[in-house]
Order: sequence, then C-alpha cells, then structure tokens
Amino acid sequence: MSLRLCLLACLIVAASASKDELKPTKWLSASELESLPSLNEISLERLENMPLQKGAQLLEQLYHISHIKRDLTPSFVPSPSNIPVKIVKANGERVEAKLNNYVEKAMAQPGFGEDEVTIVLTGLPQTTPTIKKAMRQLEQAYMQRYNLQQQQKNVQQNEQQQEQNKGYEATSSEETNDQWKMAKATSGNFIVIDLGCTLNDFTRLSLLDVDRTGAMVGQTLVELTNSGVPYEIIHLIGQGLGANVAGAAGQKFTEQTGHKLRRITGLDPAKQLAKNSGHIDGLSRGDADFVDVIHTSSLGMGTLTRCGDVDFYPNGVSQGVPGAQNVIEATMRATRYFAESVRPGNERNFPAVPANSLKQYKQNDGFGRRCYMGIDADFDLKGDYILEVNERSPFGKRAPAQKQISYHGLHHSN
Repeated sequence: MSLRLCLLACLIVAASASKDELKPTKWLSASELESLPSLNEISLERLENMPLQKGAQLLEQLYHISHIKRDLTPSFVPSPSNIPVKIVKANGERVEAKLNNYVEKAMAQPGFGEDEVTIVLTGLPQTTPTIKKAMRQLEQAYMQRYNLQQQQKNVQQNEQQQEQNKGYEATSSEETNDQWKMAKATSGNFIVIDLGCTLNDFTRLSLLDVDRTGAMVGQTLVELTNSGVPYEIIHLIGQGLGANVAGAAGQKFTEQTGHKLRRITGLDPAKQLAKNSGHIDGLSRGDADFVDVIHTSSLGMGTLTRCGDVDFYPNGVSQGVPGAQNVIEATMRATRYFAESVRPGNERNFPAVPANSLKQYKQNDGFGRRCYMGIDADFDLKGDYILEVNERSPFGKRAPAQKQISYHGLHHSN
C-alpha cells in the first residue's frame, strides 16, 4: 500500500472514531485527499515551480494528515561519513571534510578557535538556484565580516591616496566606505555542515530522525570544546530542518558537558512530518543561552511554533514574505535576511518591535523596546517581534538613528 493510501486510511479511521475528534472533511475534501501526491512524488524542484499559495497549502495538508495518527516514524539518519563539511578560511580557501573528521581538520588550521566560531547546519540540498544563492550569500557575508580588519585598512590606504589629489570631492562609493570604517571588526572561523545534501528527496526530508542526527552533531561540538575551543564562542546556525537538528545538538552538548552553547539561531525552522512521540523534537528555548529565530514561511515550509527566546516574524505570520514567489524562496529568505545583517555596516538593517500581529505593528500599537533582527540581536530579548521587509535586496528597512522620530524609530541604547 502506498504512503498516500496509508495516510488516507488513517484519515478515514480518525474521522469515524468519534464526533469529538478531528474531522478532516472540515478542511480537506474527498477529491483533494485523493489528489494529494505521495512523499516520493514531491521534489524541491516541483515545489519551486508551484505558486506560493499552492505549495504552502500542499505542505500544510501533508503536515496535518501525517499528524492525525502520528504513524510516520523518524527513520532516516545519515551516516556521519556521508555528511560533507567545509571549513572556510579567512582568505576564502576551503578545507573539505566529513562530519566524522572535521574537528581534527579544523583544529589543524592555524589559529582556529581563537576567535568566534560560526557553524551552519544546512537543511535543504543545494539543488536549486534559490538555495544555492542564499547559501553563497551567507558564506560571502561571513567572509566580509571576518576579513573586515584588512578591508578597513585598505579603505584607509585608499583615502590617504585620494587626499593627496587636489580638488578631491567625496563620491557615493567613498560615502559607503564610512559604513565600513564604523563597522565592528570581528575575526572568526566559518564552518558549513552540509546536512542538506543528504536530504536529497522529500521522503528523507520528511523522515529525518532529528534527535539522533542532532546527537551526532552535538557530539562533534563536545569534541571541539575538548580540543580547546571555548563553548562561549560557538554560534550554531540551523537552516530549515537543520534548525531543528541544531536544537537537538545543543541539547546533546549540554547533556554531555553541563554547559550551554552561547547562541543558536534558527533560520525558518521547518515543519516535521515525522516526530518521536512523548517529547518535544526540534529547536526550543533553552537549547542554548540565547536562541533567536527568524520565521519567513510559518504557514509554508516553516513552522508556526515559537522556538526561541525571541522569534522574529517579518511581515507577520504568513505563507511567505514579500517578494517570495514559492515556498522554497520563502523559506530561504530567512537565510538571506541573516546574511544581509552579517555584512559589515548592515548589522542593524532589520529594526523590529514586540507585537502580536502585523496589524498591531502597523497601527503603532506594539509594546516594549525596539531591537534588531539578525546578527546584532540583543541576547536579553524575549517574546515575539514583528517587522516589515522589502521585496528585494536590500531587504532591511533601516533608517539612520539620528533621523528616527516615529514610533518605529524609537530606539533605546543598551
């Protein structure tokens, strides 16, 4: 019996069991049930070619059906020797590794672990242009962040040469350099654990055992700290399903060491079709000292569930953010927003205020202080934050602090 027929049978049993139980016919017709594709008939390419609303509705239907009887068991755990890892040096060179040996290779790099260590867990295979572009931008943003000291030095040298020329006038490009001069110089190490490449079909994506996979990743973090990397400087970033795995990794790390990672960031944590019964799977507050989450497709590929100490909802709860044409693009916007905030000078491109809805935000009826979504989020933030974003890059609706006079411009210095 196909998975689709199994799910349909579950629906029929659940609907006839009791009048008080969930009735699928209230939200899904018989013809819609029959036309639902099975998991092995769905692909990322197919979802990317669907209009946003249609793709989001399909994922919602599959999610609800799979949870009526909770008979989808997490069963896929990739081998650590099959999970690629790349260690990106400050000069852009890459050291290729696998999950089972990347710690050894990372520690062999001169100066590794002396500064910030950023580890990204991908959640989708880089098989579409949308996914590839978002990941490329995130990597480039961190290379700019970690090479900022040298870049600032180059800017100063250029300015010294220009000042020697008579009739010197500032240009727009030179004005942009002012942002670079004022940006904070940070050095660090960037690692990508490409879990997403092992999730190369929708069935694997749906049946990934988040707990066991996260435990494998968490054990490597224990190895890092045992090798001399302070846990306080590790920033774990999870993308999509990788965000849920990051949460499980944080739990494993705490279980093994008695300490918490300093920060875990979830970039549009994904819905989980298969869950272990009896306990909460995935990312949640408490998995690190500070857990911040960006939801860009909470009614699409992402989850509506609050996952962090602070949860940001660009343009509120929706199937996708402005400009996103499909569910893949919508979920990857979280990665692109975070990448934009990482670029030097853009750390505060995404001002947000606490609010329960986009309507409340627009009516200036939010509450609490203003903060910033992205790399510069304050570690003492709590609750739900709303903000507006642009349809195209640059996505952040930032205004210079000295010109902020409206309610949304109110800013309290730390």
